[in-house]
Amino acid sequence: RLRLHDGKLVKDRRFHLRTYPNCFVAKELTDWLIDHKEAPDRETAIRLMQKLMDHYIIHHVCDEHSDYKDAKLLYRFRKDDGTFPLSKDVKVFMRGQSLYEKLVSVEESILKVREENSVKYQRTFLGSEMIDWLIQEGEVENRQEAVELGRALLEHGIIQHVSNRHHFFDSDILYHFWINFRRRRRLTELLNENSSRALSESPDSPFCLRKLNPEPGNTSFLSVQTNKEIKVVSAVRRSSITSLSGNSNAYFSAPPTLVFPPVAECNPKSVLKRPVTNEELLSPGAPYVKKTLTIVGDAVGWGFVVRGGRPCHIQAVDPGGPAAAAGMKVCQFVFSVNGVYVLHLDYQTISSLIMTGPRTLVMEVMEAIE
Repeated sequence: RLRLHDGKLVKDRRFHLRTYPNCFVAKELTDWLIDHKEAPDRETAIRLMQKLMDHYIIHHVCDEHSDYKDAKLLYRFRKDDGTFPLSKDVKVFMRGQSLYEKLVSVEESILKVREENSVKYQRTFLGSEMIDWLIQEGEVENRQEAVELGRALLEHGIIQHVSNRHHFFDSDILYHFWINFRRRRRLTELLNENSSRALSESPDSPFCLRKLNPEPGNTSFLSVQTNKEIKVVSAVRRSSITSLSGNSNAYFSAPPTLVFPPVAECNPKSVLKRPVTNEELLSPGAPYVKKTLTIVGDAVGWGFVVRGGRPCHIQAVDPGGPAAAAGMKVCQFVFSVNGVYVLHLDYQTISSLIMTGPRTLVMEVMEAIE
Protein backbone atom coordinates (compact mmCIF):
# COMPACT_ATOMS: atom_id res chain seq x y z
CA ARG A 1 0.00 0.00 0.00
CA LEU A 2 2.74 2.48 0.93
CA ARG A 3 4.77 1.60 -2.16
CA LEU A 4 1.73 2.15 -4.37
CA HIS A 5 1.18 5.56 -2.78
CA ASP A 6 4.83 6.45 -3.38
CA GLY A 7 4.57 5.29 -6.99
CA LYS A 8 1.42 7.39 -7.56
CA LEU A 9 -0.64 4.34 -8.48
CA VAL A 10 -2.91 5.19 -5.56
CA LYS A 11 -4.38 8.63 -6.16
CA ASP A 12 -7.64 10.53 -6.59
CA ARG A 13 -9.40 9.48 -9.80
CA ARG A 14 -12.47 10.75 -11.62
CA PHE A 15 -15.10 8.47 -13.13
CA HIS A 16 -18.61 9.35 -14.38
CA LEU A 17 -18.40 12.91 -13.04
CA ARG A 18 -17.44 11.69 -9.58
CA THR A 19 -14.04 11.80 -7.85
CA TYR A 20 -12.91 8.73 -5.94
CA PRO A 21 -10.04 9.53 -3.52
CA ASN A 22 -7.05 7.24 -2.91
CA CYS A 23 -7.89 4.49 -5.39
CA PHE A 24 -6.09 2.45 -8.04
CA VAL A 25 -6.96 0.85 -11.38
CA ALA A 26 -6.95 -2.94 -11.16
CA LYS A 27 -5.32 -3.47 -14.55
CA GLU A 28 -2.53 -0.99 -13.73
CA LEU A 29 -1.86 -2.71 -10.40
CA THR A 30 -1.66 -6.12 -12.07
CA ASP A 31 0.97 -4.71 -14.44
CA TRP A 32 2.83 -3.22 -11.47
CA LEU A 33 2.93 -6.52 -9.56
CA ILE A 34 4.50 -8.27 -12.55
CA ASP A 35 6.94 -5.43 -13.33
CA HIS A 36 8.14 -5.39 -9.70
CA LYS A 37 8.41 -9.21 -9.57
CA GLU A 38 5.77 -9.57 -6.87
CA ALA A 39 4.03 -12.07 -9.16
CA PRO A 40 5.33 -14.12 -12.11
CA ASP A 41 2.19 -13.73 -14.25
CA ARG A 42 -1.25 -12.15 -14.38
CA GLU A 43 -3.03 -15.21 -13.03
CA THR A 44 -0.93 -15.20 -9.86
CA ALA A 45 -1.29 -11.42 -9.48
CA ILE A 46 -5.07 -11.73 -9.68
CA ARG A 47 -5.05 -14.50 -7.07
CA LEU A 48 -2.91 -12.37 -4.75
CA MET A 49 -5.24 -9.39 -4.98
CA GLN A 50 -8.26 -11.64 -4.51
CA LYS A 51 -6.69 -12.77 -1.23
CA LEU A 52 -6.50 -9.14 -0.13
CA MET A 53 -10.19 -8.74 -0.96
CA ASP A 54 -11.08 -11.91 0.93
CA HIS A 55 -9.27 -10.53 3.99
CA TYR A 56 -11.05 -7.14 3.74
CA ILE A 57 -7.85 -5.29 2.92
CA ILE A 58 -9.01 -3.88 -0.43
CA HIS A 59 -12.47 -3.49 -2.02
CA HIS A 60 -14.18 -2.09 -5.10
CA VAL A 61 -14.82 1.63 -4.55
CA CYS A 62 -18.61 1.14 -4.88
CA ASP A 63 -18.61 -2.44 -3.56
CA GLU A 64 -20.25 -3.57 -6.80
CA HIS A 65 -17.75 -6.40 -7.34
CA SER A 66 -16.93 -9.04 -4.73
CA ASP A 67 -14.00 -10.38 -6.78
CA TYR A 68 -10.88 -8.76 -8.19
CA LYS A 69 -11.17 -8.21 -11.94
CA ASP A 70 -8.13 -7.50 -14.12
CA ALA A 71 -9.86 -4.58 -15.80
CA LYS A 72 -10.19 -0.80 -15.71
CA LEU A 73 -12.10 -0.89 -12.45
CA LEU A 74 -11.33 1.22 -9.38
CA TYR A 75 -10.38 -0.43 -6.09
CA ARG A 76 -9.20 1.02 -2.79
CA PHE A 77 -7.34 -0.06 0.34
CA ARG A 78 -9.79 -0.10 3.23
CA LYS A 79 -7.18 1.58 5.38
CA ASP A 80 -7.39 4.59 3.05
CA ASP A 81 -11.13 5.05 3.55
CA GLY A 82 -11.44 3.95 7.19
CA THR A 83 -13.40 0.74 6.52
CA PHE A 84 -10.64 -1.70 7.53
CA PRO A 85 -11.92 -3.80 10.49
CA LEU A 86 -9.31 -3.56 13.22
CA SER A 87 -9.24 -5.90 16.17
CA LYS A 88 -7.45 -4.84 19.36
CA ASP A 89 -4.48 -7.06 18.46
CA VAL A 90 -4.16 -5.55 14.99
CA LYS A 91 -4.43 -2.03 16.37
CA VAL A 92 -1.58 -2.63 18.84
CA PHE A 93 0.55 -4.25 16.13
CA MET A 94 0.01 -1.33 13.73
CA ARG A 95 0.67 1.20 16.50
CA GLY A 96 3.95 -0.55 17.25
CA GLN A 97 4.92 -0.55 13.59
CA SER A 98 4.10 3.16 13.30
CA LEU A 99 6.22 4.03 16.35
CA TYR A 100 9.12 1.88 15.13
CA GLU A 101 9.15 3.47 11.68
CA LYS A 102 9.00 6.93 13.25
CA LEU A 103 11.89 6.18 15.61
CA VAL A 104 14.23 4.72 12.98
CA SER A 105 13.59 7.59 10.54
CA VAL A 106 14.73 10.48 12.76
CA GLU A 107 18.37 11.55 13.11
CA GLU A 108 18.49 11.97 16.90
CA SER A 109 16.63 8.75 17.67
CA ILE A 110 16.42 7.34 21.19
CA LEU A 111 17.20 3.93 19.66
CA LYS A 112 20.90 3.38 20.38
CA VAL A 113 23.47 0.65 20.92
CA ARG A 114 23.66 0.05 24.66
CA GLU A 115 25.19 -2.49 26.98
CA GLU A 116 23.78 -4.50 29.85
CA ASN A 117 25.75 -7.10 31.80
CA SER A 118 28.60 -6.84 29.27
CA VAL A 119 26.24 -7.67 26.37
CA LYS A 120 25.67 -5.12 23.60
CA TYR A 121 22.15 -4.68 22.21
CA GLN A 122 21.21 -2.84 19.01
CA ARG A 123 18.56 -0.10 18.88
CA THR A 124 17.66 -0.08 22.56
CA PHE A 125 15.86 2.53 24.66
CA LEU A 126 15.20 3.22 28.33
CA GLY A 127 11.64 2.92 29.58
CA SER A 128 11.60 6.50 30.92
CA GLU A 129 13.25 7.71 27.70
CA MET A 130 10.49 6.16 25.58
CA ILE A 131 7.82 7.73 27.78
CA ASP A 132 9.44 11.19 27.43
CA TRP A 133 9.54 10.72 23.65
CA LEU A 134 5.90 9.57 23.41
CA ILE A 135 4.73 12.66 25.30
CA GLN A 136 7.01 14.98 23.33
CA GLU A 137 5.71 13.64 20.01
CA GLY A 138 2.08 13.89 21.07
CA GLU A 139 1.57 10.12 20.90
CA VAL A 140 0.12 10.11 24.43
CA GLU A 141 -1.17 12.76 26.85
CA ASN A 142 0.56 11.73 30.06
CA ARG A 143 3.04 9.30 31.57
CA GLN A 144 0.37 6.87 32.80
CA GLU A 145 -1.03 6.54 29.27
CA ALA A 146 2.51 6.02 27.97
CA VAL A 147 3.14 3.21 30.49
CA GLU A 148 -0.12 1.52 29.43
CA LEU A 149 0.93 1.75 25.78
CA GLY A 150 4.38 0.33 26.59
CA ARG A 151 2.84 -2.57 28.49
CA ALA A 152 0.48 -3.35 25.61
CA LEU A 153 3.41 -3.36 23.18
CA LEU A 154 5.36 -5.72 25.45
CA GLU A 155 2.42 -8.09 25.99
CA HIS A 156 1.96 -8.30 22.22
CA GLY A 157 5.62 -9.19 21.73
CA ILE A 158 6.50 -5.94 19.94
CA ILE A 159 9.00 -4.68 22.50
CA GLN A 160 10.86 -6.61 25.19
CA HIS A 161 13.24 -6.11 28.08
CA VAL A 162 16.67 -6.95 26.63
CA SER A 163 17.04 -10.02 28.86
CA ASN A 164 13.27 -10.61 29.17
CA ARG A 165 13.23 -10.16 32.95
CA HIS A 166 10.90 -7.17 33.40
CA HIS A 167 7.58 -5.81 32.27
CA PHE A 168 7.47 -2.22 30.97
CA PHE A 169 8.13 0.45 33.62
CA ASP A 170 8.77 4.19 33.74
CA SER A 171 12.40 3.66 34.75
CA ASP A 172 15.95 3.23 33.43
CA ILE A 173 15.33 -0.40 32.46
CA LEU A 174 16.60 -1.24 28.96
CA TYR A 175 14.21 -2.40 26.22
CA HIS A 176 14.36 -3.05 22.49
CA PHE A 177 11.95 -3.79 19.64
CA TRP A 178 11.46 -7.56 19.39
CA ILE A 179 9.74 -7.55 15.99
CA ASN A 180 11.67 -6.58 12.88
CA PHE A 181 8.94 -4.70 11.03
CA ARG A 182 11.16 -4.26 8.00
CA ARG A 183 11.48 -7.97 7.30
CA ARG A 184 9.75 -8.34 3.95
CA ARG A 185 7.25 -11.12 3.39
CA ARG A 186 6.06 -11.93 -0.12
CA LEU A 187 2.34 -11.78 -0.77
CA THR A 188 2.61 -15.23 -2.32
CA GLU A 189 2.74 -16.70 1.21
CA LEU A 190 -1.00 -16.09 1.31
CA LEU A 191 -1.67 -18.33 -1.65
CA ASN A 192 -1.42 -21.56 0.34
CA GLU A 193 -3.26 -20.25 3.42
CA ASN A 194 -6.30 -22.45 2.95
CA SER A 195 -4.36 -25.50 1.76
CA SER A 196 -5.58 -28.65 3.47
CA ARG A 197 -3.65 -29.74 6.52
CA ALA A 198 -4.63 -33.19 7.76
CA LEU A 199 -4.11 -34.11 11.38
CA SER A 200 -1.82 -37.08 11.85
CA GLU A 201 -2.53 -39.96 14.17
CA SER A 202 0.84 -39.35 15.76
CA PRO A 203 0.60 -38.23 19.41
CA ASP A 204 2.93 -35.37 18.54
CA SER A 205 1.61 -31.97 17.55
CA PRO A 206 1.74 -32.39 13.74
CA PHE A 207 1.85 -28.74 12.84
CA CYS A 208 4.89 -28.07 14.96
CA LEU A 209 7.74 -30.38 14.14
CA ARG A 210 8.66 -28.82 10.78
CA LYS A 211 10.34 -31.99 9.52
CA LEU A 212 11.10 -33.16 6.02
CA ASN A 213 12.88 -36.37 5.09
CA PRO A 214 16.00 -35.97 7.23
CA GLU A 215 19.35 -35.93 5.52
CA PRO A 216 22.88 -35.84 6.94
CA GLY A 217 23.99 -32.32 7.71
CA ASN A 218 20.54 -30.92 8.45
CA THR A 219 20.24 -28.64 11.44
CA SER A 220 18.63 -29.86 14.64
CA PHE A 221 17.13 -28.26 17.69
CA LEU A 222 16.69 -29.54 21.21
CA SER A 223 13.35 -29.33 22.98
CA VAL A 224 15.07 -27.48 25.83
CA GLN A 225 18.35 -27.71 27.73
CA THR A 226 20.20 -30.94 26.98
CA ASN A 227 19.81 -33.96 29.18
CA LYS A 228 19.86 -37.72 28.61
CA GLU A 229 16.08 -38.07 28.50
CA ILE A 230 15.45 -35.46 25.81
CA LYS A 231 15.83 -36.53 22.21
CA VAL A 232 16.91 -34.36 19.31
CA VAL A 233 14.25 -33.24 16.84
CA SER A 234 15.58 -32.71 13.31
CA ALA A 235 14.51 -29.67 11.36
CA VAL A 236 15.55 -29.04 7.76
CA ARG A 237 17.09 -25.70 6.96
CA ARG A 238 14.48 -23.29 5.72
CA SER A 239 16.54 -22.44 2.65
CA SER A 240 16.35 -26.03 1.46
CA ILE A 241 12.56 -26.22 1.26
CA THR A 242 12.28 -25.35 -2.42
CA SER A 243 15.10 -27.61 -3.55
CA LEU A 244 13.80 -30.58 -1.60
CA SER A 245 10.32 -30.17 -3.00
CA GLY A 246 11.79 -30.64 -6.48
CA ASN A 247 10.40 -27.43 -7.91
CA SER A 248 12.57 -24.45 -8.73
CA ASN A 249 9.59 -22.11 -9.15
CA ALA A 250 9.48 -20.03 -5.97
CA TYR A 251 5.86 -19.05 -6.53
CA PHE A 252 4.40 -22.51 -6.89
CA SER A 253 6.79 -24.74 -4.93
CA ALA A 254 4.77 -27.59 -3.48
CA PRO A 255 4.53 -27.73 0.32
CA PRO A 256 6.90 -30.39 1.66
CA THR A 257 5.51 -33.62 3.05
CA LEU A 258 5.56 -33.83 6.83
CA VAL A 259 7.15 -37.01 8.17
CA PHE A 260 6.45 -38.30 11.65
CA PRO A 261 9.12 -40.53 13.20
CA PRO A 262 8.43 -42.94 16.03
CA VAL A 263 7.19 -41.46 19.28
CA ALA A 264 10.37 -42.46 21.11
CA GLU A 265 12.39 -40.02 19.03
CA CYS A 266 10.24 -36.93 19.50
CA ASN A 267 8.23 -37.24 22.69
CA PRO A 268 10.63 -35.95 25.33
CA LYS A 269 10.06 -35.52 29.02
CA SER A 270 8.12 -32.40 29.96
CA VAL A 271 10.22 -29.24 30.15
CA LEU A 272 8.23 -27.99 33.16
CA LYS A 273 10.08 -28.06 36.44
CA ARG A 274 6.83 -28.78 38.28
CA PRO A 275 3.11 -29.09 37.44
CA VAL A 276 1.19 -25.81 37.20
CA THR A 277 -2.60 -25.54 37.57
CA ASN A 278 -5.01 -23.08 35.97
CA GLU A 279 -5.86 -21.75 39.42
CA GLU A 280 -2.19 -20.90 40.00
CA LEU A 281 -1.89 -19.17 36.62
CA LEU A 282 -5.02 -17.06 37.11
CA SER A 283 -4.71 -16.22 40.80
CA PRO A 284 -4.32 -12.49 41.61
CA GLY A 285 -0.70 -11.44 41.90
CA ALA A 286 0.61 -14.61 40.27
CA PRO A 287 4.15 -14.17 38.83
CA TYR A 288 3.03 -14.55 35.21
CA VAL A 289 2.75 -12.04 32.37
CA LYS A 290 0.41 -12.52 29.43
CA LYS A 291 1.80 -11.96 25.94
CA THR A 292 0.15 -11.97 22.52
CA LEU A 293 2.12 -13.60 19.68
CA THR A 294 1.25 -13.20 16.00
CA ILE A 295 2.80 -16.12 14.07
CA VAL A 296 2.68 -16.32 10.28
CA GLY A 297 3.15 -19.95 9.31
CA ASP A 298 5.23 -20.98 6.33
CA ALA A 299 5.08 -24.00 4.03
CA VAL A 300 6.48 -26.25 6.77
CA GLY A 301 4.42 -25.11 9.74
CA TRP A 302 4.65 -22.72 12.68
CA GLY A 303 7.73 -24.17 14.37
CA PHE A 304 6.73 -25.19 17.88
CA VAL A 305 5.49 -28.16 19.91
CA VAL A 306 2.56 -28.12 22.37
CA ARG A 307 2.27 -30.61 25.19
CA GLY A 308 0.23 -31.29 28.32
CA GLY A 309 -3.29 -30.18 29.10
CA ARG A 310 -5.27 -27.94 31.43
CA PRO A 311 -3.07 -25.93 30.88
CA CYS A 312 -0.97 -26.84 27.84
CA HIS A 313 2.59 -25.58 27.56
CA ILE A 314 5.17 -24.98 24.84
CA GLN A 315 7.47 -28.00 24.82
CA ALA A 316 9.87 -27.05 22.01
CA VAL A 317 10.52 -24.14 19.63
CA ASP A 318 12.44 -24.33 16.36
CA PRO A 319 15.02 -21.49 16.59
CA GLY A 320 14.70 -20.83 12.85
CA GLY A 321 10.90 -21.00 12.68
CA PRO A 322 8.09 -18.42 12.65
CA ALA A 323 7.16 -19.02 16.30
CA ALA A 324 10.68 -18.19 17.53
CA ALA A 325 10.67 -15.04 15.40
CA ALA A 326 7.41 -13.99 17.08
CA GLY A 327 8.90 -14.45 20.57
CA MET A 328 7.62 -17.88 21.59
CA LYS A 329 9.66 -19.76 24.20
CA VAL A 330 9.54 -23.13 25.93
CA CYS A 331 7.57 -23.33 29.20
CA GLN A 332 5.05 -20.67 28.15
CA PHE A 333 1.43 -21.68 28.84
CA VAL A 334 -1.17 -21.45 26.06
CA PHE A 335 -3.99 -19.11 27.15
CA SER A 336 -5.91 -18.60 23.89
CA VAL A 337 -5.72 -19.50 20.19
CA ASN A 338 -7.24 -17.12 17.65
CA GLY A 339 -9.42 -15.60 20.36
CA VAL A 340 -10.59 -18.96 21.78
CA TYR A 341 -9.88 -19.57 25.50
CA VAL A 342 -7.99 -22.90 25.74
CA LEU A 343 -6.63 -23.26 29.28
CA HIS A 344 -9.14 -26.08 29.90
CA LEU A 345 -8.20 -28.07 26.75
CA ASP A 346 -5.64 -30.81 26.08
CA TYR A 347 -2.92 -30.48 23.45
CA GLN A 348 -4.66 -32.71 20.88
CA THR A 349 -7.69 -30.39 20.87
CA ILE A 350 -5.47 -27.30 20.64
CA SER A 351 -3.56 -28.95 17.78
CA SER A 352 -6.81 -29.47 15.90
CA LEU A 353 -7.91 -25.90 16.60
CA ILE A 354 -4.70 -24.51 15.14
CA MET A 355 -4.60 -26.87 12.17
CA THR A 356 -8.12 -25.92 11.05
CA GLY A 357 -7.52 -22.21 11.52
CA PRO A 358 -5.83 -19.57 9.35
CA ARG A 359 -2.14 -19.49 8.48
CA THR A 360 -1.70 -16.33 10.59
CA LEU A 361 -1.97 -17.59 14.16
CA VAL A 362 -2.70 -15.26 17.09
CA MET A 363 -1.86 -16.88 20.42
CA GLU A 364 -1.98 -15.54 23.96
CA VAL A 365 0.59 -17.18 26.22
CA MET A 366 1.45 -16.77 29.88
CA GLU A 367 5.11 -16.60 30.82
CA ALA A 368 6.67 -16.82 34.25
CA ILE A 369 8.34 -13.61 35.47
CA GLU A 370 11.84 -14.42 36.66
